[in-house]
Amino acid sequence: MNLESSALQVLGAFLIFLAGALLSVKISKFFDASTWRSVFLYLWHTVFCVFSFYYISTYGGDAQGYFEASLSDGIDVSLGNAPVQLVTKLFSDLLGMSFFGTFLAYNIFGFVGLLAFDSALRLATADKSRLVQRLATLVVLLPSVSFWSSAIGKDAISFMATGLALWAAAYFSRRYWTLAASVVLMLMVRPHIAALMVVAIAVSMLVRPGVPALQRAGIGLLAVVISALLLPLAMNRVGMEDDSTVTDFSSYIDKRQRLNMEGGGAIDISSMSLPMKLATYLFRPLPFDANSVSALAASMDNVVLLGVVLLGVWQMFKRRRSTGNDNRSFLWAYFLSTWVILAVTTANLGISVRQKWMCVPMLIYLCISVIGAPRKRGRVPGQRKARVEAGAAAVMPWQRRDG
Repeated sequence: MNLESSALQVLGAFLIFLAGALLSVKISKFFDASTWRSVFLYLWHTVFCVFSFYYISTYGGDAQGYFEASLSDGIDVSLGNAPVQLVTKLFSDLLGMSFFGTFLAYNIFGFVGLLAFDSALRLATADKSRLVQRLATLVVLLPSVSFWSSAIGKDAISFMATGLALWAAAYFSRRYWTLAASVVLMLMVRPHIAALMVVAIAVSMLVRPGVPALQRAGIGLLAVVISALLLPLAMNRVGMEDDSTVTDFSSYIDKRQRLNMEGGGAIDISSMSLPMKLATYLFRPLPFDANSVSALAASMDNVVLLGVVLLGVWQMFKRRRSTGNDNRSFLWAYFLSTWVILAVTTANLGISVRQKWMCVPMLIYLCISVIGAPRKRGRVPGQRKARVEAGAAAVMPWQRRDG
């Protein structure tokens, strides 16, 4: 597949890239980021978009299937693949974008998720040492974060939903509408994960202190109703009927594991215990698993992830707590439920490297937020303190109120 097929498509790809750059400048203030940082993250993400395009063009991937399907007539109206095909069709068919130009469009979706992820980590480390802040930045710049979220497909949209959900949970009292938007985005491409997100919201409302009883009951009831509507959609999406039994669910897990064993990077986890499955899904491949350059790169990312998690868990055992206004009950409920579901249904490490970023950002935030003791108030520069307060009050454009 050629990079571009006409001069007009070259111009279109450049305009898409320019639109993303302008967007990075425009939305930087909403995520409490300096203009240069936002632009840098956009350029960083775009570099991996180019790598991802080259990799998929050379070795193949789902992105090619989505792009080819978008050029054909007729797309089924359903959740999952159809929304990706419709979005792809907007750029490929209606706007006449090339394969690479459409990649750049999806790159913007992934960049928004990356900027939201970065904003949440900066808020969590605003009163920490420079070493902890640099550790947070290092995590944001991990290649695995940007590589898969820059390609045509579900991962770019689901990562954007995950980043926005984390950003909303970092200061939930002022950003809950952003969390609702992230549920809608996730529902489009991965309805079963959206259902888990809604369940996590319900759990957080039940256990979160300071919420009035009437409001707690109302939100909890609403979440239960929404979950009841989403769960059948999710079950039908994965091929299970509403009257499926526990045996059917067990058969579905076995089917998913056999299916995911196909292709490179497959490791048989069917005989592993649940703890081993969870650890394998989250932290492998490690360097001793690497049998290719891409696997080695992913393993180095996992070494950093493992170090952050071990350090964070150690700080939690020391009873160090976050001092922010985040909704940690939602983050824990969403991460744990998603982690377990994905770990028991996925055996291919090539798939886990992509899909785990729908929940790992929450774990990273929970660990980073407790690493390092807060600096004394007198040592925090006034400009930094002002940025922290501005970040806490940041709202998205649709959350503004007149007057």
